[in-house]
Amino acid sequence: MEGAARVIARRGVRGLRVEELASEAGVSTALIYYHFKDRAGILRATLEFINDRAERYTTERDPAGPPLDARGELEQTLLLEFQDAPGVRENSTAWGELRASAVFDPDLREELAGATRVWIQEVTELLGRVEPTAGPAPLTGAAERLTALVEGLSARWLSGSLPLAHARELMVSAIAAELDRLARA
Repeated sequence: MEGAARVIARRGVRGLRVEELASEAGVSTALIYYHFKDRAGILRATLEFINDRAERYTTERDPAGPPLDARGELEQTLLLEFQDAPGVRENSTAWGELRASAVFDPDLREELAGATRVWIQEVTELLGRVEPTAGPAPLTGAAERLTALVEGLSARWLSGSLPLAHARELMVSAIAAELDRLARA
């Protein structure tokens, strides 16, 4: 799955060739087809892998660090999507490629929409811990805006049109604005 994420990040979904994937993973093409049946199976499994890997790196905490309050947990979870680490860059790039391809692929669109709903639900829960009196609709709306901003800022950062530090600053200010809006709701 790491090989698939690398190939998709490098070549895009349309550029994914099973032969290149097999070479990247160090296995035969027959083994790829045996495990995933077809290209759609590879894409579904890669999307799941990317989501699992993102969950790991956005929930990792320094055991020696101080415990985070609810706002700190929210900020850290969202800001960990902006790390200049190869796995994070690869994950974000592959996610963007899968998202772009979903425009033309209804099956991939469903898978991506489901993964996005899970991410929005997780951010909604974090927001609810910061602003427990906010209602479900405002919390979900704030989570949708913040997750869309993560995707947009990631794309701009990865393409070189936005410095990493500035993307992080914009994310922090957006979190503050959403929390302020929730507190006033």
